Amino acid sequence: MPLATLDEVEAATEEVHAHIAPTPQIHWPLLSRRTGCEVWVKHENHTPIGAFKVRGGLIFMAALKRERPDIPGVITATRGNHGQSVGFAARALGIPATIVVPFGNNPEKNTAMRALGVELVEHGHDFQAAYEETGRFAEARGLHMIPPFHPALVRGVATYGLEFLRAHPDLHTVYVPVGMGSGICGLITVRDALGLKTRIVGVVADNAPAYALSFKEGRAVSTNSADTLADGIACRVPDDNALAIILEGAERIVTVSEDAILAAMGHYLTDTHNMAEGAGAVPLAALLEERDEMAGRKVGLVLSGGNADRALLRQVLETDGEESGSAP
Repeated sequence: MPLATLDEVEAATEEVHAHIAPTPQIHWPLLSRRTGCEVWVKHENHTPIGAFKVRGGLIFMAALKRERPDIPGVITATRGNHGQSVGFAARALGIPATIVVPFGNNPEKNTAMRALGVELVEHGHDFQAAYEETGRFAEARGLHMIPPFHPALVRGVATYGLEFLRAHPDLHTVYVPVGMGSGICGLITVRDALGLKTRIVGVVADNAPAYALSFKEGRAVSTNSADTLADGIACRVPDDNALAIILEGAERIVTVSEDAILAAMGHYLTDTHNMAEGAGAVPLAALLEERDEMAGRKVGLVLSGGNADRALLRQVLETDGEESGSAP
């Protein structure tokens, strides 16, 4: 069952574009030479928060404001981009927001969230622990809890898919990161609504393989840890609703190593002069691993975000950069 019709995604697109401009999709010759195919990058790192998540936050919060105009506040858990999305929308709509992050979270994402006016709370060792804490906070403070996966969030982030697939309906395959599932589910929703044959491949980290394991087993499979530099996809407990859509609409879910992610981040810097955070780089890492199968095809990559901190960027710059794929 699709989470949104084409009319609903088009309406969400108008609402999103009232706050942010459409992001570009760019063909980069150096990336195409490196991968051996015609590559088009959807630059969600060009949004006001540097990530695609802002789209979902705007649609979710606007719907919530219409339903509960006197809402006292919202709370959610994040590793950063979802929290910035909620903070951006909350500030635009005048709703107080509390964001729970795990200890040791990306300090620059924390700073960015605070700059949006949210109350930042640190709890737990990873996203799942922070997420479980939000329920207790919500009950104690009377706040509305925003889950990491929700139809309104999917409807919002689906707007990047509509921009991308309307611009390039002939894409053979699109590689997309999978965190809690809103991005890939939004893309599947739009692909199906437009009646296209584009294949959608989800990408996760070797160190956070929950969705890959779940896709293989056909049921939700949790892991004990999700220790990856790609913090935006550091999921260890899949969402059942997201998984159902992915099982029906995705071609496959692939995993990539930490070294391949670092290398892909470096390739984005050298080939496009764009910064990709770990989650934003995993589609390129996956394409490089599957370059023989994709040779000569027209392929899309979702650069979902560019919010890498300085410590990680230093690590990228110190990496050879040629560990995955051939040099331009």
